[in-house]
Amino acid sequence: MRTLPFTGLALAALLLLSCGQSSRLPALELTGGAMGTRFSITLIAPDDNISMQGLQSRIDETLDEIENLASTWRSESELSKFNAITTSGWVATSLELCLAIEHALEISRLTDGAFDITVGPLVNLWGFGPEGSVREPPAEDTLQDVLATVGYQHLKTRCETPAVEKQTGNLYVDLSGWAKGYAVDELAVLLDQYELQDYLVEIGGEIRVRGHNAEGLKWAVAVEAPSTTQRVPHTILRVTDVSVATSGDYRNFFEFDGKSYSHTIDARTGRPVTHTLAAVTVVNASAAFADAMATALLVLGPSDGPARAAELGIAAFFLIRNKTGIEEVTTPEYDLLRTS
Repeated sequence: MRTLPFTGLALAALLLLSCGQSSRLPALELTGGAMGTRFSITLIAPDDNISMQGLQSRIDETLDEIENLASTWRSESELSKFNAITTSGWVATSLELCLAIEHALEISRLTDGAFDITVGPLVNLWGFGPEGSVREPPAEDTLQDVLATVGYQHLKTRCETPAVEKQTGNLYVDLSGWAKGYAVDELAVLLDQYELQDYLVEIGGEIRVRGHNAEGLKWAVAVEAPSTTQRVPHTILRVTDVSVATSGDYRNFFEFDGKSYSHTIDARTGRPVTHTLAAVTVVNASAAFADAMATALLVLGPSDGPARAAELGIAAFFLIRNKTGIEEVTTPEYDLLRTS
């Protein structure tokens, strides 16, 4: 457990600015590995009666339960077993998996499929999934064959008696664009059960904060500048009692014949996004919603992304490449956060 004056949050383009040496209250940090990345939980002046070892165990158990529910990297997870069923029809599921899919499908509908949890076969085809990396784009006929197996419209949920319908047998569900945010939300629920008032939870760059930092101020979260070579803040946002998630196209990619191919796949075309929108940050009460919506808005691009966010009343911040550098675009809801 330690307090850091500055912590870089890997992968999701977020940087946390902590209190440094001027902290007035003690800060404890619990860390570990989960979901193919790292997690960090910062607690401000926790009650001395709370067993940190016991809390760490509860955290590990919670994360393990989520991976057993929704991981595509674990062959024995409930989601992997669901994906292994190759016939169409209704499949009985746990309530947790049914609700996860239902919530993800709602974001798909809100964004006209820019977020699509059936995109997994395309992610694998382009070398960004559990089947391993590739070094060149797929053949066009192969791409079209795989694209024909994708489409959130072919999934239905019935969570009152938990079940999910595959309307085509080869449908494959990938919740990775939602799961880290969901895990952040679940850890926040756990911390609330311990009656902790001031904390920050981060998993792979997805963040949720409550209360204040060790200086008694709102938490400072910096949106990282979209650079492949260094991690520096582009702008800083002070927030409390919200979640923050960023999706960007500049960390995970491969190059072929002088062209970059991003890990962000548009399920509607079957191809990586190629527009000038470099990164999207979403602020919301739910980390799962922010996680998925940031991905969707990134897929929608520099024009449709901001327009859809404004239409839905979402607090969002966009970094768009232009000939002279980076242009900022924000929604009114995001501007309110910066002035409050």
